[in-house]
Amino acid sequence: MQIYGPVHVHGTQPLSAPHTAQAAKPTPSGDSGQIRDELQISEAGRLAEQAGQTSEIRQDRVDSIRRQIAEGTYDTDEKLEIAMHRMLDEIG
Repeated sequence: MQIYGPVHVHGTQPLSAPHTAQAAKPTPSGDSGQIRDELQISEAGRLAEQAGQTSEIRQDRVDSIRRQIAEGTYDTDEKLEIAMHRMLDEIG
């Protein structure tokens, strides 16, 4: 009978103990053996976090806009024109 490890790490093993205790080898000094985790947050990520931490939510304004959207009166030609001009000013 052949017994394999979970992902065939070992070859066939005899019925006696397959492993013997070995003395740990000292690791070389220096940073070469250490693994370091590093996290880099982009500027967009920083801005998104700052926006999420804003505690001033004008709930009355939010409710008003939600009501206008539900009634179908929020989107007007005037608002669309203003938004288009702002977008064009920003990109051009």
